[in-house]
Amino acid sequence: MRIIVAIIIILFTVNVSKTVLAQEGKAKNPVIFADVPDMSMIRVGKNYYMSSTTMHMSPGVPIMKSNDLVNWQMLGYVYDTLANIPSLNLTDGKGTYGRGSWASCIRYHNGIYYVTTFAQTTGKTHIYTTKNIEKGSWKAVSFAPSLHDHSLFFDDDGRVYMIYGNGKIKIIELNAEVSGIKKGGLDQTIIENASVPAGTNIMLGAEGSQVFKVNGKYYLFNIAWPRGGMRTVIIHRADKITGPWEGRVALQDLGVAQGGLIDTPDGRWFAYLFRDFGGVGRIPYLVPVKWEDGWPVLGENGKVPELLDLPASKGLIPGIVHSDEFTRKKGEMALPLVWQWNHNPDNSLWSVTERKGFLRLKTGRIDTSFVLARNTLTQRTIGPESSGITSLDISKMKDGDFAGLGLLQKNYGLVGIKVNNTAKSIVMVSANTGKPVEVEQIPLAQNIVYLKTECNFRNRADIAHFFYSLDGKTWKRIGEPLKMPYTIPHFMGYRFSLFNYATKEVGGYADFDYFRISDTISSTR
Repeated sequence: MRIIVAIIIILFTVNVSKTVLAQEGKAKNPVIFADVPDMSMIRVGKNYYMSSTTMHMSPGVPIMKSNDLVNWQMLGYVYDTLANIPSLNLTDGKGTYGRGSWASCIRYHNGIYYVTTFAQTTGKTHIYTTKNIEKGSWKAVSFAPSLHDHSLFFDDDGRVYMIYGNGKIKIIELNAEVSGIKKGGLDQTIIENASVPAGTNIMLGAEGSQVFKVNGKYYLFNIAWPRGGMRTVIIHRADKITGPWEGRVALQDLGVAQGGLIDTPDGRWFAYLFRDFGGVGRIPYLVPVKWEDGWPVLGENGKVPELLDLPASKGLIPGIVHSDEFTRKKGEMALPLVWQWNHNPDNSLWSVTERKGFLRLKTGRIDTSFVLARNTLTQRTIGPESSGITSLDISKMKDGDFAGLGLLQKNYGLVGIKVNNTAKSIVMVSANTGKPVEVEQIPLAQNIVYLKTECNFRNRADIAHFFYSLDGKTWKRIGEPLKMPYTIPHFMGYRFSLFNYATKEVGGYADFDYFRISDTISSTR
């Protein structure tokens, strides 16, 4: 009997081990546990390229590359500055949080890469082109109006269109140069109410258009949100781009929705979609696609699978986020691509060369709050957990200055150094209630201080803790836990942020020695 039990245990252990090994070699959803929303994707040969939304951040519209659909690296941005206007420059007292440039579309046609986007902030549709997506520069043109959630489409007959709208889906023809609307070209509604397949009680009408042509048929992806339900993928198909279009619900699971189709060199198909996932933001998923009766069928038995028949992720560091020691070669002044400024920066007030191995943030005006301050440098938080650490030299800060490490969103949290006359203190600020409150203040008697924040996004815990250290080794928690809700006014996941702003007088500066990001935390252990 003991021998039989032992054999059963051995067989069970072997099978479990095989299962674990099989799972370890596969990709898991979400494929990117970070804020990469509104994805648009193409494949050129064996390479995949993706654009996404970063709205009010500068530079904007990130371009990423992958050769397996799972592991992505930053290639660049299509613009440094969307527009030089007060709201994007944070000089109007409000900023353009939740706006800036929205959902982009990436396409490749006749040797040219196109990335298009639109902006309520400018009231225009913006088109960027390059012949070399990996090393080339982007040319920009724009035109009015701002076409909502549009999809750029090159048809086989040489005509060029944008399909766009919310609920009512329209098509408009562009000129051959793709620089504006074609005079006298096609301009009509193609689907009167694209939300219909998802029901009649709709909270969010069909939008997020992405159009594809496969085997001679046109396929239009949209998202709708039934009231009391979840984000839903709707697909319409037609034999002609003007219709008639027939539609159906293609996926309704976990709220994973909005995106389009991508194929692999070996003939497999996937849908790239994203999911609203609380404080970390909107995170990408891949869903396998099979073709049945001329329709793309998404998921496994209508569900989003956890495992994918794709290579396993190597992690989001350093492809999506990355530590920075701020050391630069002689003459090198650039920031790594993982960094983005909150709105357009004032480039005269930051430097990585004035002090070797440091990021210097200088004050040039009086500000009243973290979200209105200029030259805050950010990068994404990542899930399921992540931490950010910085070391700060505060010796040249002036009376009223506030510098440190924050988590940027409407309900933000900060740990930093405040200067009051000649007194300095470590302060934790929480905007948990929607308004900033100074939760704790600790006197500081030295010029070098270490700051840390840890984020827990597991199962949408969405909790952050803040820490300080006087020696970089022993950490003490400060203030209170920050609850990190995803808010529509900012429309973005929480971001690690290095900041310095003046409240009384200008001319001071703070020197950041490094920023180090990790995908582990200590505060839940």
